[in-house]
Amino acid sequence: MNVEMRGIWKAFGANVVLKDVSFSLKGGEVIALLGENGAGKSTLMNILGGVLPADAGETLLDGKTVVFHNPAESLHAGIGFIHQELNLINDLAVYENMFIGRELVQKNGLLDAKRMIQETQGVFDRLDLELDPRAMVRDLDASYKQIVEIARALMMKASIIIMDEPTSSLTEPEIERVFAMMRALKGQGVGIIFISHKLKEVMQICDRFAILRDGKMVAEGAVNEVTTDDLARFMVGHDIRTMALQRQRDTAHEVLRAESLSDRKFFHDISFSVRAGEVLGVTGLLGDGRSELFQAIIGAGSDYAGQVYFEGKPVKVRSTTQAVDYRIGYLPRNRKENGIIKDMTILENGSIVTWPRLAKFGLINRLRQNLEFDAQVTGLRIKLERKSDLITNLSGGNQQKVVLAKWLSTRPRLLILDNPTQGVDVGAKEEIYDIILDLADEGVAIIVLSSEAQEIIRVCDRALVMYHGALQGEVSGDSMNEHDIMRLATGATLN
Repeated sequence: MNVEMRGIWKAFGANVVLKDVSFSLKGGEVIALLGENGAGKSTLMNILGGVLPADAGETLLDGKTVVFHNPAESLHAGIGFIHQELNLINDLAVYENMFIGRELVQKNGLLDAKRMIQETQGVFDRLDLELDPRAMVRDLDASYKQIVEIARALMMKASIIIMDEPTSSLTEPEIERVFAMMRALKGQGVGIIFISHKLKEVMQICDRFAILRDGKMVAEGAVNEVTTDDLARFMVGHDIRTMALQRQRDTAHEVLRAESLSDRKFFHDISFSVRAGEVLGVTGLLGDGRSELFQAIIGAGSDYAGQVYFEGKPVKVRSTTQAVDYRIGYLPRNRKENGIIKDMTILENGSIVTWPRLAKFGLINRLRQNLEFDAQVTGLRIKLERKSDLITNLSGGNQQKVVLAKWLSTRPRLLILDNPTQGVDVGAKEEIYDIILDLADEGVAIIVLSSEAQEIIRVCDRALVMYHGALQGEVSGDSMNEHDIMRLATGATLN
């Protein structure tokens, strides 16, 4: 199947997000659709996927004009859409999510769970995926939820598959498995639209690229004719820095020290410290226990043995409210499930942790609330139309900035950032790195949790590497390179 979109326009009120955009895809090719957050990528694909109507322009499948009024019509035409924000229901089993909206029934009208489980298992077997179809989705980590979404699209036998940030929560082996699936589908004539901010992956898996900037198509071409630097420059309109960003600071004052922390499940015998003005990285492979370790430290995870010292005093933080009182901020790994409140506005999400400070006699000082949030919007360059819009109206990267704004508004002494640039474009990534470094210059202790070795190398002063819940080693200076980090992350030593 071939897809062509011609002269697409789309506006939300006075905000024009797509301006005369044309885009095409042939069956059997993988095209990267790139651009900064808010450039219009998701909107364009939502039009193709039947989620939104275009204001002007036309869509053609194999040369015939089509109009999709809803996602079901798009799917029926052979277009599968794996959204950036996962569309799984946590309280249903995997197989139930795989068949939701098209359940198999027996002659007596009852659901045919046996057949649905068997067919789900058949898809998993083809993908060499060890996952029980009867497992509850709520018990899966983010990477397996993503894989279930991909498997569901494949089960629907789509001729065109839109993948919006499909690898943002996956480990390297899982990413390679997804790429193997994509290559197999490409060989079967399936066309794939790959939306990603990971430009190395684009170079690895895509045939062509198309780049949106401020709602306009600004560049197209063959991937083998450009570099990642070229793609980044097309996306933001200027060259992107690639050098390490560490700065010299006075880091004499210890802010946090952990001694022999263990919870017997996710992490064991962990000791480390971080000082004011220091950017400490913690890395490894997904599932290494780093998120669980720091959730426990801030009172949001499991109980643990061992001792934590904050500003030189022994503490046991038992709730996130208490962590805020200590002025400890924590940006969670999973933005959708733990970072935002979907039914609240942008302003409410960006200021919620300051409500106790802004309230008097139970009433929030709205003027101060708005002034403080406006300052964060300016400083973080958050792209929004109205503060009163729901947080879900923003792109993923701008949602991430609002979550960061929430914690910056607490004026933290310690800021823990778990995967801080997830779903963030290359330009916004640089802005977040500058924010991290500026906070460190102001004396804030920063801990960055990330699976991206390049991110750790660029922004951190030193890094701890975890393996299977244990601290495998520490890197700094010349040893803070991708090779040594990967050796430690896979259980080897540097000796």
